[in-house]
Amino acid sequence: MRLKVTVDGVAYDVEVEVEDEPQPTMGAVFMAGGSFNAPAAATPPPAPVGGSGEGVKAPLSGAVARVLVEVGQEIEPGDVLVVLEAMKMETEITAPAAGTVAGVLVKQGDAVSGGQVLVEMA
Repeated sequence: MRLKVTVDGVAYDVEVEVEDEPQPTMGAVFMAGGSFNAPAAATPPPAPVGGSGEGVKAPLSGAVARVLVEVGQEIEPGDVLVVLEAMKMETEITAPAAGTVAGVLVKQGDAVSGGQVLVEMA
């Protein structure tokens, strides 16, 4: 490649050799033609950890920051039952309906996963 370069008002014709750098690739990409049917799941999804499944469940994975209820306590809709912490943010888990706390399945510091039953209601 020939270039014209000016230095301190003096023009120079310069020949420069440029080497192509290899471009990174994305790797193999496969595309299915026609319609695609995903294979059926080999195993059913896991059941929530703890409890019978009847109760207030964690909407996300995190750590239990505080448990604000105890067994036998009467609660109203909207009462905060448990506070979860995930990614340095706290999420209040509230009662969906009035009732009595039949079981508290977690304690402060426990790690929980989304869908796990936290508090059983009667």
